[in-house]
Amino acid sequence: MDPDADRVTYTRQNLGANQPAGGDGGGAGEFAGANRIRARRQFREFIRGFRQGHLYPYRDQLLARYRKREHWLEVDMGDIGEYSAALQAMLQQAPGENLANFEKAAREVLQQLVVDRSERDALPEVQIVLRSAQEPTGLRQITADRMSQLLKVPGIVISASRVRSKAVLVRIRCQRCKTMKWVDVAGPFAGIAMPAACDQGGAAPQEGEPAANCGPFPYVVMPDESSYVDQQTLKLQESPEVVPTGEMPRHILVTVDRSLVDRASPGTRVSIMGVASLFASGSAKKQVGAAAIRTPFMRAVGVEIESEGAGRAALTFTPAEEEEFMRLSRRRDIYQDMADSVAPSISGDYTVDIKKAIACQLFSGSRKTLPDGTRLRGDINVLLLGDPSTAKSQFLKFVERVAPVGVYTSGKGSSAAGLTASVVKDSRGEFYLEGGALVLADGGVVCIDEFDKMRENDRVAIHEAMEQQTISVAKAGITTILNSRTSVLAAANPIFGRYDDLKSAAENIDLMTTILSRFDLIFVVRDIRDEERDRSIARHVMGVHINASAATAQAQAAEGGIDLKTMKKFISYCRAKCAPRLSEEAAATLSSQYVAIREQMRTAQAVPITVRQLEALVRISESLAKMRLSAEVTDQDVREALRLFKVSTMAAATAGTGGLQELSTLSTEVQQAVSAAEGFLKQRIAIQSTVNKRGITDEAIKRGHPNHAVGRAMAIMVLRGELVEKNKGFLLFRAR
Repeated sequence: MDPDADRVTYTRQNLGANQPAGGDGGGAGEFAGANRIRARRQFREFIRGFRQGHLYPYRDQLLARYRKREHWLEVDMGDIGEYSAALQAMLQQAPGENLANFEKAAREVLQQLVVDRSERDALPEVQIVLRSAQEPTGLRQITADRMSQLLKVPGIVISASRVRSKAVLVRIRCQRCKTMKWVDVAGPFAGIAMPAACDQGGAAPQEGEPAANCGPFPYVVMPDESSYVDQQTLKLQESPEVVPTGEMPRHILVTVDRSLVDRASPGTRVSIMGVASLFASGSAKKQVGAAAIRTPFMRAVGVEIESEGAGRAALTFTPAEEEEFMRLSRRRDIYQDMADSVAPSISGDYTVDIKKAIACQLFSGSRKTLPDGTRLRGDINVLLLGDPSTAKSQFLKFVERVAPVGVYTSGKGSSAAGLTASVVKDSRGEFYLEGGALVLADGGVVCIDEFDKMRENDRVAIHEAMEQQTISVAKAGITTILNSRTSVLAAANPIFGRYDDLKSAAENIDLMTTILSRFDLIFVVRDIRDEERDRSIARHVMGVHINASAATAQAQAAEGGIDLKTMKKFISYCRAKCAPRLSEEAAATLSSQYVAIREQMRTAQAVPITVRQLEALVRISESLAKMRLSAEVTDQDVREALRLFKVSTMAAATAGTGGLQELSTLSTEVQQAVSAAEGFLKQRIAIQSTVNKRGITDEAIKRGHPNHAVGRAMAIMVLRGELVEKNKGFLLFRAR
């Protein structure tokens, strides 16, 4: 992100552009052929004369901001169009020169408004900041024919440079005759064009030769006497939800200056009002024959931060849509309908509660800010842990599509910097900040597949983002905090690939308790062998393969489901418009149940039950109320949240501790093999005797017992207390 050293090429933006020779232009308006003085007069009249009722908003705003030492004026393009459509058209088609005239006109109006004569001469330049309700222009629509036009471009800021001082008017002095003069700097990336000869050093002998007295290139820059403005470079990227499937998101450089700097940090969703321009990139200049190639950038004249409500999307809802959403929220079984609409192509009895949990996650709880400024997160984190081929990844892909903001990533290919934030060094040696997946998904959901395959150091990096919902950066002299108000939906496999029912939950789950406690709901998904269940799943899968779209539509129609587009908008509406709170009855129920759960789970070591789980129950209860657009959480919501918590996190904490009864999930052949191996071990190992574990295993295999059956038999006998492992598991002692 280093175009600063490159030369800028601007298209001409004259007031008389696109006019036939010898004519006055006509057509585009009476101002098309106006000179600068006339254009400036029109802008002065607009600032002084535009009226709303009995108020003169821009005249009053200009004076009020001056008194607060704010040297900028915010103007709505709609007001300019209301005052004069021709003036608006002129500003949109040739903004480069006309914005300069607008700013000079604003300063002249301010001079007239300031009473004190001593202050008039010292008035600063006034920056014009534009806002508009015009139709946004996507990054993919910024083509050659849109250059030099005023555009409104939405997107997400993915990186921001440091604020630098940019010279706009340079004072230079001749080294010989000490003549001083001012030199304008053309644009945000342009350098200084130093004169080759001194104006006062005598005439050159021949045309094109330097002056005789002062010599060639006699001028030097006087930096202390030059005029500077603050300037910052942003990188604006398409929002993830508008990127076509299979394509890389596009981005564009944006320069902001003066009052617009430091308004947007990485991860912020913005709409940029700016002038589309061109510059010659460094890579293009190095290529032979690429002299005519230019790279587009935008010179911002307005930055609108999109609303920071849940979903972060500045969505507008029509009255018809709001009426439809109210009707949806009044459905008797809206909770069940939303769950049925989650990934309708996935079937199976084990998916019922998972779909309900994901529905709760999409709506999320309510964010809260305490009196001391502490923020409590409202987003719900869900972990799916289980066997392969149980549709975990399909759930993640569905949530990416339906969430207001969805980002999908795989754990194996994700680094700590890619998930959080990184500090990148450009070619000039300067550092700038670039946001990762958790920053870009601010206000939405991050889906992380293969969560168990992540390196431990990378997984630790997201601890802060999952609980405090911020990302602290202190690298290369850059110290800042970025928002990551996002939910996390993660999918992982157990440590052995498949969930081993004969081992405890702590042995199956290869994740630290610090990360597990940050998940509100943890589901253990098992591929249990059951003939009736297998037949049902097989019928559903075959139906999907025969006619995928029809099967999904029929499933939604039969179950009262909601289509994807309506569901996405309904979720955004509920997150933006509703923030339910607990009733006293619901709070009392939650408190008593939490104490009982803590006592019940005192011996569980795999999944900790902490105060975070109490807050998780609050968030789940609030999400259930939010589906109904209810302002209060009822006791029924709390009981459903407790049920979900018990069938997920509590079941995961106690899974795999039942001993031989867990064999019921295995096939008959495996059960028989395990029983036979157990009989051999009892026959071979005498009570109160010790044997080498590896030796007895090899002997059992030689006798025809499968290796996996011998291992399971040993695990069962250890759980019963019949065998005791000694010497770090190398020896087996038979206790009884």
